[in-house]
Amino acid sequence: MKPLLSLLLSLLFLSSQTVLSFKRDEFRNCNQTPFCKRARSRSRSPGGCTLTPHNIAISNGDLTATLLSKHEDQVRPLILSLSVYHDGILRLKIDEDYDHSDPPASKRRFQVPDVIIPEFESNKFWLQRLSTETLNDESSPSTVVYLSEGYDAVLRHDPFEIYVRDKQSGNQKLISLNSHQLFDFEQLRVKKEGEEDSETWEERFRGHTDTRPYGPQSISFDVSFYNAEFVSGIPERATSLALKPTRGPGVEKGLEPYRLFNLDVFEYLSESPFGLYGSIPLMISHGKEGRSAGFFWLNAAEMQIDVLGDGWDAESGIEWVKQKRIDTFWMSEAGIVDAFFFVGPGPKDIVRQYTSVTGRASMPQMFSIAYHQSRWNFRDEEDVENVDAKFDEHDIPYDVLWLDIDHTDGRRYFTWDSVLFPHPEEMQKKLAAKGRHMVTIVDPHIKRDNSFRLHKEATEKGYYVKDASGKDFDGWCWPGSSSYLDMVNPEIRSWWGDKFSYKNYVGSTPSLYIWNDMNEPSVFNGPEVSMPRDALHLGGIEHRELHNSYGYYFHMATSNGLLKRGGGNDRPFVLSRAFFPGSQRYGSVWTGDNTADWDHLRVSVPMILTLGLTGISFSGADVGGYFGNPGPDLLVRWYQLGAFYPFFRGHAHQDTKRREPWLFGEKNKRLIREAIHVRYMLLPYFYTLFREANTTGLPVMRPLWMEFPSDEATFSNDEAFMVGSSLLVQGIYTEGAKYASVYLPGKELWYDIRTGDAYKGGKTHKLEAAESVPAFQRAGTIIPRKDRLRRSSTQMVNDPYTLVIAVNSSQAAEGELYMDDGKSFEFLQGAYIHRRFVFANGKLTSINLAPSSSSKSQFSSKSMIERIILLGYAPGPKNAQIEPGNQKVEVELGQLMLEGRHGSSVVTIRKPAVQVSDDWTIRLL
Repeated sequence: MKPLLSLLLSLLFLSSQTVLSFKRDEFRNCNQTPFCKRARSRSRSPGGCTLTPHNIAISNGDLTATLLSKHEDQVRPLILSLSVYHDGILRLKIDEDYDHSDPPASKRRFQVPDVIIPEFESNKFWLQRLSTETLNDESSPSTVVYLSEGYDAVLRHDPFEIYVRDKQSGNQKLISLNSHQLFDFEQLRVKKEGEEDSETWEERFRGHTDTRPYGPQSISFDVSFYNAEFVSGIPERATSLALKPTRGPGVEKGLEPYRLFNLDVFEYLSESPFGLYGSIPLMISHGKEGRSAGFFWLNAAEMQIDVLGDGWDAESGIEWVKQKRIDTFWMSEAGIVDAFFFVGPGPKDIVRQYTSVTGRASMPQMFSIAYHQSRWNFRDEEDVENVDAKFDEHDIPYDVLWLDIDHTDGRRYFTWDSVLFPHPEEMQKKLAAKGRHMVTIVDPHIKRDNSFRLHKEATEKGYYVKDASGKDFDGWCWPGSSSYLDMVNPEIRSWWGDKFSYKNYVGSTPSLYIWNDMNEPSVFNGPEVSMPRDALHLGGIEHRELHNSYGYYFHMATSNGLLKRGGGNDRPFVLSRAFFPGSQRYGSVWTGDNTADWDHLRVSVPMILTLGLTGISFSGADVGGYFGNPGPDLLVRWYQLGAFYPFFRGHAHQDTKRREPWLFGEKNKRLIREAIHVRYMLLPYFYTLFREANTTGLPVMRPLWMEFPSDEATFSNDEAFMVGSSLLVQGIYTEGAKYASVYLPGKELWYDIRTGDAYKGGKTHKLEAAESVPAFQRAGTIIPRKDRLRRSSTQMVNDPYTLVIAVNSSQAAEGELYMDDGKSFEFLQGAYIHRRFVFANGKLTSINLAPSSSSKSQFSSKSMIERIILLGYAPGPKNAQIEPGNQKVEVELGQLMLEGRHGSSVVTIRKPAVQVSDDWTIRLL
């Protein structure tokens, strides 16, 4: 009966994942999460911290101190260190002093490795001296450390507090930790004989019991952001960009904190603080004067964060500095304090500072930023061939076709169903002949089948995560009974990477790339559809300590496997659902299993914006919604908006109706095709922005206030967004909408990208939007385009460029174009073209931005400039002179968009015939 029982259980779990929607009672709330319940209870009474720093000194270039409690309640002392880094970054670490306890500690708290990049560590300033001051008439002294020009770090002694002060604003606080004395640190313990308090040593939820062999080990503290109007960040959840208060006067009773715990949430809700697939504990504040600050806690355990409303501490009896602020309360189940303070001063500076710690975004291949077509599942090779041919028949470009779990042999990854996909290499080569690629899914659960070579080898090598008893953990996922590789172990990650070789992944080709799903990790029969917290990893680390980083390590191992497969010179493309700080170095992410409704379309924008603020530029949402069947209007609007997402993929659940772009009538097909064409036209601009993200950390898709940090009208606007600094896009989120209200910030004009019509900045405009979402080019910018439309981006490589110049009130504009081979790492050796275009005084100049290099790696392009369009430039010039060469070409009136033939005529220089890679000038005569 055992095999039959196993089959029935498998079917039960699998069917539950395909028919049930989100149910709150399947997931813990704060009161059902012991560490959160305890911490929230303590935080009701500010002033409870009894720690004070002692033995303050300099050691190895850091400020160090011992934190001792005023009461006899410490298991062992706490060790504090403050480190100062380049660009005004302050790092705080607090851990237990394992050497000064009786008996000596047998367990050490988990510190997250492999996230902070080595280059950051080399930027540490070695402190030479400390100064002691008594500040603001306080009775006790403080230790002050120079942080950067205009900023100090302050360690207040009694009461204990750490803050950054801004010397340029009269020594006002910028960010502080423990100003409300809510710091609490539950220390590791060992269960003594006869100690039977079950709440200390285990926790239960919905029939699951997790042991706590070292007792509660949570950490909590308050963080305050001064002169802030709002805070944002801490993805992932489907909420507004600006985080709303979760506690305090006037706040709805019973609201949950914002949860950071990677979970497979089926049909997640919009407008919910509930945590989803990934976790990045970075919060950014922003104020009226364009001032930003940031706080990042590197911790992989579950975290809960309250944003506290004004007056939450009114009854505490404690007098605080009367400085406007937003208070927050951070709670984590385990780990240490490893926190970073970022001083900004602007929002772009915060993102740059954060990504200097966790790494810049990897440079994607060109094909991967084009359009992707996916579904669970294309049925077989014939279905694949038919879908591919239909795109060509209907003149719709696409670059990637995806296969979900049912392309495999019984959901064994790295295999193919021999009946449905008997010729995988031939199938991929047919796509590759058109410049197209394929992506297949590879998830972390390994089918427990002794005839499956991967499982047999992992079992023999002891590579699986263990349960609390030390046996290989056995959970349920798509294949049924499954085990999970211990990806925190570098040896296992290397072994996993070898599985992507052409020898091991039989049927794969160089045009095949990878999709990591379910890597939270998802365990259908686990607590909260996740792995038990007492599962064990390398070195006895409990899963509770590293849960949020599991998917990160899986993403890392897969990406490095593709890198190894390509001999180190083929940029990997790996899409991951779970993420963590540093994920931007390994590929792209998406917002998971959304739904085909208007609320999910709307919330996709703040979700993607938040990811960009926290370092992950290459992200998107499933166009059309994964679950459900979108009506034609919703599907069209989603394509029109999704064409501006950094990651642009249509995807759908197996139970939905087919929704390829040509299935919704001629008009809707035309509108979807036009939206996809816009994306392909703008690929040079997007690719240039991805290079900017790769070098500076700045996101491709940005909130309006990142570009207009002092414009208060942008602070609560998360229905529109910027693509880079030059494009503004306003989504349409209601069915049947014919018009849209669009706020255009700044004092300069904005130009409709389809018609060239000009609109004043600093105003809200009611605009016709029946057939497209409003999108505008900012005055003073130059955008590169490719207007010839091909089957795929690969076939556009040598096509000519169009430059669209939108002049500002000074009749000037600037822009950039970055080019390389679109696939290799040769650009790291200088094999790229990077041009700046400057238009001023009637002259357009192309300037080389690429540094001179003695490297043998070179990149050249045959591409020419075939059109130059001027928006906002008064007609008049009849000719233009090109130097060098002293050639003249005609200036005429032409169309802004070659397709559609609508809108005003615009000043156009046709066929200037200059090489995109050369230095040249074009002067209007």
